[in-house]
Amino acid sequence: MKEAAVRCTGLTKSYMGIPAVNNVDLSVEQSDILALLGPSGCGKTTVLRLIAGLDIPETGTVEIGGNMVTDIKTQAGPEKRQVGMVFQEYALFPHMNVSKNIAYGLPRSGKQQSIVNEMLSLVNLEGMGERMPHQLSGGEQQRVALARALAPSPQVLLLDEPF
Repeated sequence: MKEAAVRCTGLTKSYMGIPAVNNVDLSVEQSDILALLGPSGCGKTTVLRLIAGLDIPETGTVEIGGNMVTDIKTQAGPEKRQVGMVFQEYALFPHMNVSKNIAYGLPRSGKQQSIVNEMLSLVNLEGMGERMPHQLSGGEQQRVALARALAPSPQVLLLDEPF
């Protein structure tokens, strides 16, 4: 059996007293793909936000790569989780060009530009690094968001409404 890439146990989260997620358990092994399906408002995005550390659960635990990142004593910030996330609306910075959007989460080093170039190639956007987000089609913007999420080599990739 492979090690779980993500394991959530008993996750609960409410907004203004209205339950969004109630006692969710899930486990995803490394290299596996899991799709959360359900109607609007059923808590899919909330589960992703809890895994990414963007929201704090009221109860429950989250493990990533065998490391506890959320429990009663621990709440590791999003930057400590090695999770990449592509948001439903892509969340590109409108004042930054494509290359700077992709480089945003990378440590400043001599490798930064080579990683950006590799990501541009990966998402088939070579030569578009200087364009601004508003100059791209919706599909191109989505690929920039995917490249930005993949650039730091996360252990886990979360996609909110990727299609």
